Amino acid sequence: MQAVQGGKIGISLVLLWFLPSSPSKSNNDAARHAFDFIFGWFMDPLVGGDYPLSMKGLVGNRLPRFTKKQSEMLKGAFDFIGLNYYTTYYAANLPPANGLNISYNTDSQANISGVRNGVPIGPQAASPWLYMYPRGFSELLLYIKENYGNPTIYITENGFDEANNMSLPLQEALKDDARIEYHHKHLLSLLSAIRDGANVKGYFAWSLLDNFEWAYGYTVRFGLNFIDYNDGLKRYPKNSARWFKEFLKN
Repeated sequence: MQAVQGGKIGISLVLLWFLPSSPSKSNNDAARHAFDFIFGWFMDPLVGGDYPLSMKGLVGNRLPRFTKKQSEMLKGAFDFIGLNYYTTYYAANLPPANGLNISYNTDSQANISGVRNGVPIGPQAASPWLYMYPRGFSELLLYIKENYGNPTIYITENGFDEANNMSLPLQEALKDDARIEYHHKHLLSLLSAIRDGANVKGYFAWSLLDNFEWAYGYTVRFGLNFIDYNDGLKRYPKNSARWFKEFLKN
């Protein structure tokens, strides 16, 4: 007898959005390749049962092949997709690597950066990889709508960090206007995408609390609430937590 769990199962994917660094076919291709190599790598098999054509063409025989049975098992094997989205980068065409240096990092033939001609794509957070570019959020969601059958989506992470400045008085540390601006603009961008048909059912800010962040440890703070690491992990709502509370009332 086959067990039935009765719930919904999905997968959360970390992704970026990409813009061509300048108008050209090669840079347009680079932006598409960059997206395929971070998102299509997972999503194409889940929707169509195989890797993106760009990956198959660029990676060649080094890319594993699905059997027919594996392909059929993968297609449609999700109830929803979670998206961890933070930022957008520029993508420029990168010539193929020589045979000695081929790797995942060069296969996409895309040079990605948050800066073009010395100008960042948007205000930079404490994390050097994170830039505020809300328009990329709606563009990303509408691309998924048009190219992946408009799946049910939950935004499982979205946020902006500041440096952990231990010299700031507590009341100053709670003033996080950049985070408020980030969430406000990204929620407006999300609303625009939903109005244009994107099937988004939920949004989770990263994060409720300051915490240990991957390679950056305790040097940055993503939380809506400040955690005092030196005083029993006491919690204090930042201005963004108060803003979110009012936002959710309206």
